[in-house]
Amino acid sequence: MKKTWLSLVGLGISIFLLWWVLKGEDYRDIIEKISNANLWYLFLSIFVGTLGYLIRALRWKLLLEPMRMETSLRARFASVSMGFAANNLFPARIGEVVRAVSLGRLESISTSGVVGSMVVERFLDSVAVFSMLLIVVMLPSFPTTENIWSGVGGSLMLSTLEILAVLFVFLICFVLFPGFFLNVARKLLLRRKNHLGKRILTGLESFLNSLSLLRDPQLLSKALVWSFGFWIWHAWSFWLGFRAFGIEENFVAAIFTMGMVGLAVAIPAGPGFFGTFQLGAMIALNGVFNITEGTTLAFAFGYHLGGFFPITFIGIYYAWKFGLSMKKIGSRGLDGDSELIQK
Repeated sequence: MKKTWLSLVGLGISIFLLWWVLKGEDYRDIIEKISNANLWYLFLSIFVGTLGYLIRALRWKLLLEPMRMETSLRARFASVSMGFAANNLFPARIGEVVRAVSLGRLESISTSGVVGSMVVERFLDSVAVFSMLLIVVMLPSFPTTENIWSGVGGSLMLSTLEILAVLFVFLICFVLFPGFFLNVARKLLLRRKNHLGKRILTGLESFLNSLSLLRDPQLLSKALVWSFGFWIWHAWSFWLGFRAFGIEENFVAAIFTMGMVGLAVAIPAGPGFFGTFQLGAMIALNGVFNITEGTTLAFAFGYHLGGFFPITFIGIYYAWKFGLSMKKIGSRGLDGDSELIQK
């Protein structure tokens, strides 16, 4: 019941945001602009964006090193693909669960440790994106940003940013004081000496161990290089997408738009990031760089849909190949996955 309500709320947010960005717009003009897109630039941007998932899979090996987990590139890429495909197809962000459980099943490793590596990944991504946003906003040539947080869309993004800040504070506490949390967990969970308590404690130990990368300067520096490299690569995909729709802005605008979209899609919405993606693009391109609403929306829908289908089909292919049910994984969560492999 709880998941159903969360799904309905997320779907409602997506529908509202789509209505909000499209109100008063000429749909025929947007469709015409999409149909007149430069296909060479569009396909190139989609190709670059899709290769980004392979970069994620390559970086993931480094994030799994603290647990000494041996995984193949094929399994990591398959799990990344299935995770993003599930996020595109199903509500409640079940792709995060799909990604963790699928790698755990394919490589017979601790799912809790995999989850921990994904938490570290989100932290590194946030550091990279926010650092890049800060740099471009401080450039003398950057347009004024006084009004980007105004209105419903800006308020939603600010609220999301505040929630993320609180979560990062908790993460830092876990990184700095793992022993404290383990001792508290032992006292609470082992008091009754049941099997479930031991399982939770083992999972917590694996999770905290995965966060040790953030305490290792050498591993952390390598991971940050990978993370900045990935987001610069992703910004290139945005810049190519700009060219496909006749947007003549520079790479700084691509970085800023990518960052705003990244922040917007953190808003809990429906499957596929529809509504949130368009919100981020509108705030960046229309609100800051004064690109017309029609052109901005043509880019927001054309580029988004162009990137939506390849990774979704790749994820579906791997789910079929390995006999995994993305929907079952997402509905059952991190526990109770004994029947996820379809016979």
